[in-house]
Amino acid sequence: MNSTNNEILPQGYRMTELGPLPEEWEVVRLGEVAEKMKAGGTPRRSVKEYWGGNIPFVLIEDMTSCNLYLSKTKETITEEGLNSSSAWLVPPNTILLSMYATIGETAINTIPVTTNQAILAIIPKDNFDTVFGAYILKYNDQRLIMQNIQSTQKNVNKGIVDNFKIPLPPLPEQQKIAAVLSAVQEAKEKTQAVIDATKALKKSMMKHLFTYGPVPPEETEDVPLKETEIGKVPEEWEVVKLGEVFEFSKKPKNLKINDNDLIPFIPMEMISDTNQSIKYWEEKRYSEIPSGSFVFKNDIIIAKITPSFENGKQAILDKLPLDYGYATTEIWALHPKNENVITQYLYYYLKVDPIRMNLAGKMEGSTGRQRLPKHVLENLSLPLPPLPVQQKIASILSAVDAKIEAEENKKQALEELFKTLLHNLMTAKIRVNNLEIKV
Repeated sequence: MNSTNNEILPQGYRMTELGPLPEEWEVVRLGEVAEKMKAGGTPRRSVKEYWGGNIPFVLIEDMTSCNLYLSKTKETITEEGLNSSSAWLVPPNTILLSMYATIGETAINTIPVTTNQAILAIIPKDNFDTVFGAYILKYNDQRLIMQNIQSTQKNVNKGIVDNFKIPLPPLPEQQKIAAVLSAVQEAKEKTQAVIDATKALKKSMMKHLFTYGPVPPEETEDVPLKETEIGKVPEEWEVVKLGEVFEFSKKPKNLKINDNDLIPFIPMEMISDTNQSIKYWEEKRYSEIPSGSFVFKNDIIIAKITPSFENGKQAILDKLPLDYGYATTEIWALHPKNENVITQYLYYYLKVDPIRMNLAGKMEGSTGRQRLPKHVLENLSLPLPPLPVQQKIASILSAVDAKIEAEENKKQALEELFKTLLHNLMTAKIRVNNLEIKV
């Protein structure tokens, strides 16, 4: 074992200015391993002939989609636009580094692109793997941010990046590190693709279910429909006002709560825009709740203030530990008036985009503090199928939600794995130099 600066190092490691590293790793300036470093430029926006061509134009927001590989951009420029500015054609497989806003965000272009002046293109030399370079910069983003130029908008420049020091393993180990991280990154991106596809499927299913009911698409022609105030619905369905079948919750007069009683309290931040159930709440003494909305267990709560309502914040309180509780005053709490309707059915109906947009258009109040009035919600026309159909619709959509939640949990686990591996691989706490990895 070696000892440097009173720190005991593992065999084969040495102390460097970046901390303990393997003896065969170097510490280099980024400029030493870059063939070329150059920022881009933006053609004049006022000249239409410069825009809408075939050359992808990269903005910082194009690099923050969680994908390392950048294959498309929101904007394009023409050859004339390219020649009119300091923009240049960046070859494929170049490291793109954000120098403004999200300092240290990286991407690798898979096609020739141009960039604006906030993005530095780094073409690696032969001893510097492109993918490893993108990951090492992503890992060191906080250290790079610490070197920012103190101005009205924090940023780094080419000089700072040129002199920025990074650890550099031998090329084969760089490639293996990149391969391990890319495998996790690819799994994360595939999981996100499944989430996006399932959410799109859910939207399509909701439109189908609330129009025809739980029948296969090929059988929709066999469903007899009738024309109603909200469009066509199956003949056996009713159309009612929401207030006819749901009532707003309020504290019963005979319910006695002592000041020291512990009550579950749900602030707005604990109401999800995706999860059906509330899984977390605060526990407060009754005397510590000066104001709040009384709720019963199994109520549906719906955010009534902008932008929480538009964002879809609502939930069912089926996991509440008591038969009642309190929530923020910025919600409406409702429960069924009878056994002919279930809360889960209303939950999903209010998730239909056109329905929520229609309600959002009827919010009242000053800009930024608009609220959904009680009477608007009460008078919402609700298609009401027989109870077994409601249950079937809710069951189908709940199964889709369970799939989305499982995939989101998987993605979160992969993100944590990526962060852990990124740290351990870039600091050589885990070595992959002897692993058999195809690169």
